[in-house]
Amino acid sequence: MAISKDKKHEITAYLKDAMKSAKSLVFVNFHGLNVAGINEMRRGLKASEVSYYVAKKTLVKRALEDAKFEGVIPELTGELALAYGDDLIAPAREIYGFQKKNPDALKILGGMFEGRLMSQADMMEIAMIPGLPILQGKFVNIINSPIQRFVIGLGAIAGKKQ
Repeated sequence: MAISKDKKHEITAYLKDAMKSAKSLVFVNFHGLNVAGINEMRRGLKASEVSYYVAKKTLVKRALEDAKFEGVIPELTGELALAYGDDLIAPAREIYGFQKKNPDALKILGGMFEGRLMSQADMMEIAMIPGLPILQGKFVNIINSPIQRFVIGLGAIAGKKQ
């Protein structure tokens, strides 16, 4: 069914607002993902406060051209959806998690990060950044390592003196 011009303008306006308000946005090709998979992904994205919107490629391209972001618009192939949110890394990381579960049905095509259009490779790098709790744990481990080695050394010295 064809979309009326008014509806197209409404969708384009919605996309422009979403692109301007989001700190991070991922273009997703979801061709081959079944309804159960889409529902599971939507629930997971909603739990992470990531919005998900399916739109026609021509309307997305029109919204991107009107928004005038830095960079080159990535190649948008297949069925297109947008995952976006206020967290810089959450949209890419969540989509990447579902992409690992469904490698043939879901694919990151590119995205927008802090106002710049990014390629697929760039968005994949962003998606592989661990979450904040994991990074905090690694930081604590790095700080704790010299202290732990010092205590082990003191223990060895104390053991020799006895």
